[in-house]
Amino acid sequence: MSKELIDVLDENGVKTGEVLSREEIHKKGLWHRAIVVAIINEKNEILLQQRADNKEKNAGMWDISVAGHISNGQDALSAAAREINEEVSISLGYNVDVKSFRYMFSYKTQLKYSEDFIENQFYDFFILRKENLSIENIKMQESEVKAIKFVDANELMDMCDKKIIVERKPIYDTLIEYLHRY
Repeated sequence: MSKELIDVLDENGVKTGEVLSREEIHKKGLWHRAIVVAIINEKNEILLQQRADNKEKNAGMWDISVAGHISNGQDALSAAAREINEEVSISLGYNVDVKSFRYMFSYKTQLKYSEDFIENQFYDFFILRKENLSIENIKMQESEVKAIKFVDANELMDMCDKKIIVERKPIYDTLIEYLHRY
């Protein structure tokens, strides 16, 4: 498997021109960009994934539908479509189209998981609404995802309160507000 190469950013989110592996970026604590996508069905439920037990951070915890790094030279929408097709490919007879995404906002976080894993990351948050979406027509990438389920806004709030879901407060606050509007 080839190493994932990622654009290094400055603290304002501007590309520096340097490109490093995902491992090097996290080891050095360099700024980089990732996407987060909430997939919502016609019942106004969000798809959540339980992270595989072998993940280097937040192993076994529930998480947003899809999240992942933006690869070198890639834009956020292309990264979002790629991550969906990798982690939770949706078997509906068509690929996810970049025009289907609704951009919500961007934010940045700084977290230190260990001496060798520092996350200085900008996140671009998108919502993808899909009809006829059920657990049966979603194929999980078993190396990344342990389980999947749909939850409503109330269950999402409960999971946040119990701290059994990866910490993404700005996203969950916006998502809960969004779900209550529809």
